[in-house]
This record gives sequence, structure tokens and C-alpha cells, in this order.
Amino acid sequence: MDAESKTKHVHEVFESIAPKYDMMNDIISFRRHKAWRRFTMRKMDVQPGQTSLDLCCGTCDWTIALAKASVKGKTVGLDFSRNMLDIGQVKVDKLGLSSQITLVQGNAMELPFKDNSFDFVTIGFGLRNIPDIVQTLKEMKRVVKPGGKIVCIDMSKPTWQPFKGIYYFYFEKVMPLFGKWFVKSYEQYRWLPESLKTFPDLQELAELFRTVGMRNVKAYPFAGGVAALHIGTKGNEGQ
Repeated sequence: MDAESKTKHVHEVFESIAPKYDMMNDIISFRRHKAWRRFTMRKMDVQPGQTSLDLCCGTCDWTIALAKASVKGKTVGLDFSRNMLDIGQVKVDKLGLSSQITLVQGNAMELPFKDNSFDFVTIGFGLRNIPDIVQTLKEMKRVVKPGGKIVCIDMSKPTWQPFKGIYYFYFEKVMPLFGKWFVKSYEQYRWLPESLKTFPDLQELAELFRTVGMRNVKAYPFAGGVAALHIGTKGNEGQ
């Protein structure tokens, strides 16, 4: 699948699953995605007043967590799916955070923000869906402030057997069936295991962080390697 076809396909997938996206995240991860995000927030140690950009923000759970942690700091959520953003906006409004959080429909590979704009730039379970991972990491680095961090949580690839075999059976065979049973979206949830096939593993993604110039890169596997957190810091000279 070329970049243009992948972009179109992924957009259609997420537009269609938006109404059931939160429920399915709980089901397919056994609610572990929430614990992974809490761990990530502890590692980030967001301080009051700090600013954040959350890419592929979906229905805005991480965007909201970032805003709450920063107390008054400006927080921006960006996603290319209007349906996802509409659901996220309802959450933001309900929590009274609309003056602090701005949601933007846009492309993570071409961010509409100035250089050195945010203390943190995050992306949760979205990087593997983007056609050009390196370009996205470069854009994240560009808009984060010197000394700021770019942060990614995404699926990863276990390396030890027999867990590796069990995981891939679940991810490729069982999870799409969950999509069929719970939200009548079998074809859409077949995309998720497909998206992992060419995605870098734990160490490869850490090396890509370094390749774009991030420093002090840390990688943390979750649940035996089924998912991972990567954090990198931008040099104070901005290079």
C-alpha cells in the first residue's frame, strides 16, 4: 500500500470506528492502555503551565490528561479524523476544559505550528498508522522546545516465545473478531494487525528517535513487549 492509499484507508477506518473507539480500546487491551498512559505521565512529569501537543489525539483521553496535569498550560490535540475530534470535543466541553484545550484537524507529517512551540509533543497509538514515521518524528522534534520531550506510546513486538506466538494469534485472529462481535467492524479491526507488520520494534523505534536528533532516548516495554513507551529530549541548542 503506497502512502496516499494508506492515508486514505486509515482515515476511512478511524472515521467509521470513532463512535465505538473508546469501548474497543478497553476491550482489546483489557484496559491496560490506561495504566500505560498513567505510567507515561509519571515519566513525563508535566509541570503546571507547560504546553503540550497531542498528535493523533483521537477522542482526546491523553489530551485531557495532559491539560489536567499542566493545570493552566495550553494543550492542543491534532487528528485527521473529524469524527474522532467531534467526540473528543464533547469530552473537553463536558469537563470545562474548552478554554485550555484546542482541537485541530490536521496532518501529523505537516504540523501547522511554529518551531519550538511546545514543552511536550505526544503521539498515542497513532505513529504506526502514519505513512512516513521519520517525517512525523522530525515534525515532532521541530515543534517541541529545546529541552522539551517527544513521547510515543504504541503497539510493539514481543520477542520471546511462546508469548510471541500467543500474542500474534490474538492480535491477528482474535482481535478482529472482537471488532466484528462488539461493533460490527471486522474489516476495520483487521487493519490494526496489518499496521504492525512494518512498524519498528522497540529498539528500532528508539534508533529512529536518535536518527532524527533526539537525545537521552528511553524505551520502556509494556506487558512483555506488546506495547512500548519511547521518550526523547530535544537538545537545548535545538539541533
